[in-house]
Amino acid sequence: MTDHDDFLAWVRTTLCEAEVALHNGDAAPRRALWSHTEPVSVLGAWRGAVGRDALDSLFTDLAQGFSDCTSFEYELQAYDVSGDMAYTVGLEHTSASVEGQPRTYTLRAPRSTAGRTARGRWHTATRTP
Repeated sequence: MTDHDDFLAWVRTTLCEAEVALHNGDAAPRRALWSHTEPVSVLGAWRGAVGRDALDSLFTDLAQGFSDCTSFEYELQAYDVSGDMAYTVGLEHTSASVEGQPRTYTLRAPRSTAGRTARGRWHTATRTP
């Protein structure tokens, strides 16, 4: 398996599963994907965060507002892998309840940059809308 294949498999399984969990009110899988090595950041549409403590707070707050995810699709538009760094650009199509109200929405072109640890696992380091 090439680095590109390995990264795409991670995006299509582990990363997407973590997003579904978040949209069902569980922040733990997303939190587990993020690097524990600074710097880490989210430049989010709702609110941003820099540093692990701020990320943990953001993920908890996001999860508390989401429930009942009925659909999540990550439409990958571009990606690349170079050594231990990779990025994605795509659209997130989501149907879930937000603050108890059913919603269907698309987040345009979120980008996630990931770095591989010494153990060969991908971890997210930054995310922008």
